[in-house]
Amino acid sequence: MDLRHPAVEMHKQINTDIIQRLQNKVLRNIVDAPWYIRNADIQRDLQKEMVKNEIGKFSKKHEERLLHHINVEAIQLLNNSELVLRLKRKNLFELV
Repeated sequence: MDLRHPAVEMHKQINTDIIQRLQNKVLRNIVDAPWYIRNADIQRDLQKEMVKNEIGKFSKKHEERLLHHINVEAIQLLNNSELVLRLKRKNLFELV
């Protein structure tokens, strides 16, 4: 799965699980794997990463881009000193 959009960082765990299940089903259908083969084995053999790892990797890239951005307001997005967490929302710095 290709998760290259910065909006992916703001997610809930259930959405990540849904995407991971879809990736598992697609990979299993591609290789026509029997039911007793584990999803982790299929991903390892096909050299695909887990969705959670991909989200973490792209959130690090996004944070690096924000750190070197020319717009001051974009850099201030990384400031978490006055952070108020509501409804279990995740921020960029929590995903890294």
